[in-house]
Order: sequence, then C-alpha cells, then structure tokens
Amino acid sequence: MGPTADEGLLRALYSEHGGPLFGYVLRLTGGDRSQAEDVVQETLLRAWKHPESLVGRPVRPWLFTVARNLVVDAHRAKRARPPETWIDEQLMTTPSGSDDIDRALESWAVAEALTGLSPAHRAVLVETFYRGRSVAEAATTLGIPPGTVKSRTYYALRALKLALEERGMAP
Repeated sequence: MGPTADEGLLRALYSEHGGPLFGYVLRLTGGDRSQAEDVVQETLLRAWKHPESLVGRPVRPWLFTVARNLVVDAHRAKRARPPETWIDEQLMTTPSGSDDIDRALESWAVAEALTGLSPAHRAVLVETFYRGRSVAEAATTLGIPPGTVKSRTYYALRALKLALEERGMAP
C-alpha cells in the first residue's frame, strides 16, 4: 500500500517548509528544541487537517503565522497555570503581559529578517532606524554619499517588508 495524497501533502509541506519553519520556531522558543519540534509538528498537522486553508494563498506565511500563534498560546497557557519549579527563573526574565510578548516575538522576527538582507542594506537600516542617525550622519558613518543612503534605505525597506511577509508578519 503506497502513500495517500494526504501523506504526500504532509511530506511535501515538511520537505519544502520544515527547515525554515523549525529555525523560525526555534528562535521564538528561545532555543528550546523540544518545544520547537512540537510546534512545527502541530503546525504541519493543522495544515494537513485543513488543506483548504492553503488554497489560493502563499503557504509559508500561513505556516509561520500558525506557528507563532501556537508559541504565543503555549506561553500564555504557562502563565495561566501555577509555574513549575524549574520555570521560575525563566518566568522572571520573560516579559510580562501579552503586548510585551508580542513585541518580543516581532522583534525576533525583524532581527531574523534583517539577517537575510545584504550587508549594505542592513547597515543603512541599522544606522538610520536603530541608531537614529540622519541621512547625512549615516552617510558620514558609512562613508557613502547621502543619495546612496536614501536609495539603499528605500530598497532595504522593500526587502525587509518582503522578508516579513514571508514570515506572515507584515500587514
């Protein structure tokens, strides 16, 4: 008896998206491989159970969004029940409130997306947005003309938006 179409879908999803999805979830879980594996498995299981959700839309952003929601739900569930002894130290360093968690998850996603940009694009974004430098200051710091800073910033923001869309993070 050969694999069914459903099994083929699951294998194709894992083959094409499993690695990037695991890397993304691993960062969201703070390096907890066991939890990341569970989240990836649950995400792919949901895709397998609801293949109609994948029709007519890019698959990877959907998978990343489902995985992110699972991580957030798991974190909220841990906060809702009495903490286990070994988690006490971790909870003290975890931001409180769902807004803080959402911001932390978003900042991880942005940091991950930034690593995918070219070094030149990443440098102008770091100088202009993260260090708050003007175009002239960034140009001086980077040793390039102000017009180059402006154009690189424009194209870097476009590339960053695309990278975030792939992760299901951009509006």
